[in-house]
Amino acid sequence: MAKIIDGKALSQQLKDELKARVKALAGKGKTVILAVIMAGDNPASAVYVRNKIAACAEAGIKSLSYHLDANEPESKVAELINALNDDKNVDGILVQLPLPKGMDEGRLLSLIKPEKDADGFHALNAGNLFLGQPCVVACTPAGIIKLIKSTGMPIAGKNAVVIGRSNIVGKPVAMLLLNENATVTICHSRTAELKKHTKNADILVVAIGKDRFVDGNMVKKGAIIIDVGMNRSDGKLCGDVDFPSAEKIAGYITPVPGGVGPMTIAMLLENTVKSAERKFK
Repeated sequence: MAKIIDGKALSQQLKDELKARVKALAGKGKTVILAVIMAGDNPASAVYVRNKIAACAEAGIKSLSYHLDANEPESKVAELINALNDDKNVDGILVQLPLPKGMDEGRLLSLIKPEKDADGFHALNAGNLFLGQPCVVACTPAGIIKLIKSTGMPIAGKNAVVIGRSNIVGKPVAMLLLNENATVTICHSRTAELKKHTKNADILVVAIGKDRFVDGNMVKKGAIIIDVGMNRSDGKLCGDVDFPSAEKIAGYITPVPGGVGPMTIAMLLENTVKSAERKFK
């Protein structure tokens, strides 16, 4: 039976560490500030924004919240981003996705200064990750690596399989695993004989948005499974992995909820604190 990788406990530990770092910055006269921009009235986005603001408060980070109407022109969001870029007191900027229809997400995200890109989505940060250079790393992939390392199992030399090739999770987590010297395979909807790959995975990261897609028959005995999925089935939250069957085979596994989700917010806070700390180096 697999050991549970407790994302809630690990994220709390990280937030406690960040609280101490925020306090140290306050001693130097620096208030850490994260600006959060939301456009439109997506109910899920509103919940995510509230959670992020609450996490900021817990860590001692000041949050600036901007809520624009869905009918506002894209230029208004661009103006706000540029103003926050110019504000030397603001350490991190986050544009909550998705944006209303008609707004160019790629263009707006590209306006954020790379060093203030709290989500790690800017093309320059993605490029530097690919090159193995210092950068702001996307929150969910960064949190996944911390979850894997928390098991105490080495990443170097292991076979890592990532199911999903999104720019937000799949591709960056594959690069992070490669930077940790794993042998990485990226699988996707066109992959032939998927089970052949997953059965060979010492580390299996599943990020495809299909509830319970990976079951125990696809898992290598003793593998580390990171379930990034967040789906709703029969009124309950579930991941991309069929937890009951996979738990019997894996060595370590993340639950849904309580696995990757809490780590994503913790890494958002860490990216913001790191941005503030760089001003004192």
